[in-house]
Amino acid sequence: MEPVIVHGCLFYNEDCITGARQHLQDNSVDLIITDPPYGIRGDTLHQHYNRDERCVIPGYVEIPDNEYADFSLRWIREAEQVLRPGGSLYIVSGYTNLYDILHALKQTSLVEVNHIIWKYRFGVFTRRKYISSHYHILLYEKPGSRRVFNTESRYGLSEKTGDGRSPNTSDREDVWLINREYKPRQQKNKNELPQALLIKMLQYSSNEGDLVCDFFLGGFSTAMAAIGLNRRVVGFEVSEQMFVAKISGIQQARPGSLLDTLRRPSVTRIKNQGQPWTGKDRAALASRYRELREQGLTKKAIIAILCKEFGRGRFAIEKALKKP
Repeated sequence: MEPVIVHGCLFYNEDCITGARQHLQDNSVDLIITDPPYGIRGDTLHQHYNRDERCVIPGYVEIPDNEYADFSLRWIREAEQVLRPGGSLYIVSGYTNLYDILHALKQTSLVEVNHIIWKYRFGVFTRRKYISSHYHILLYEKPGSRRVFNTESRYGLSEKTGDGRSPNTSDREDVWLINREYKPRQQKNKNELPQALLIKMLQYSSNEGDLVCDFFLGGFSTAMAAIGLNRRVVGFEVSEQMFVAKISGIQQARPGSLLDTLRRPSVTRIKNQGQPWTGKDRAALASRYRELREQGLTKKAIIAILCKEFGRGRFAIEKALKKP
C-alpha cells in the first residue's frame, strides 16, 4: 500500500505488523512512542461507563482477550527489528493486559529502562473499588549503542526553585502527573494521549531530525507532536475511518511549530564534568576538604566551594570523597 506523505513523513493505512515488515528498514527508527489497543473491549466501553461518544470517530479496532498475548508479541518483535541500536521504545498501557506486554518484552533483546506511572485526575468513578486514575508507560531500549536521553532538555541540573528544590529531579521522577485532555465537540479517537505527555517523551528521548514511529497512530497525536518538534515521522493506523478523519489534520501541521513554545532550561556547563579523576586530583580534593573542615564550615558549604574549585558537580565531589 502506498503511504500518504505529509511534510516528508510517511503514514500507512494498514496493520502495523505486516506494514513495519514491508515498509521499514531494520535498525532505522530512533524512537517509538505508541499506545496500542488495551484489549478491554474498547469498542463497547460506552455501554459500561457514562461516556459521551457522539464525537468519537467510529471504526475503533479492538483486540480480543484471547488474542492479546500473541498480538503483543508479534508487534513488539517488529518494533525490536526496526528500532536502531540505542533506540528507545515507549509503550503506554492500562493494567488489564500489562502482563502480556511485559511477557512479550521479556522474549526480545529489549532492555527495561523505566516503568513510569502516568497519573491523571478524574478517573472513571466507581463505588465498590478504588478509582483507576493512572496508566503505565514502559520505556525500553535496544542495546548496542548509546541511548539518547537529554537530561537537561527541560530543566538545567543546576536550576533551583524558590524553596531550593531541583525541578530537573522532579521532572525526571518516574511518576508523572499530567492530566488528560478533554476535547468537547471535537472529533477524536477512543483514547488520545495529551500533548504535554508526548512532548515530554520526545524532548528527553529524541533530537530534531530523528525518525519517530507510532505503530498505532489512532488520533495521530504522537505524529502531530513530533512534527511540531521538527522530528520525522512514520506510522500505521489500521482503521480506515480513523485514518481518513485524521490525516487532514496532519496536513495542516507546521514542522517545528512547537519549538518556540518550549521552556528554555538554564544550563550551566561544568568545566570537568565527565572527566576521570586522577590520583593527584583525589589527593588534592581530600586535602582541601580537610582544610575547609578545620575552618568550621558546614559540609554543604564545603561541597559548594569544592564544586567551583575543582570544576565538578556535587554528586561527583561527594562520590570522590567517599572513595579511599
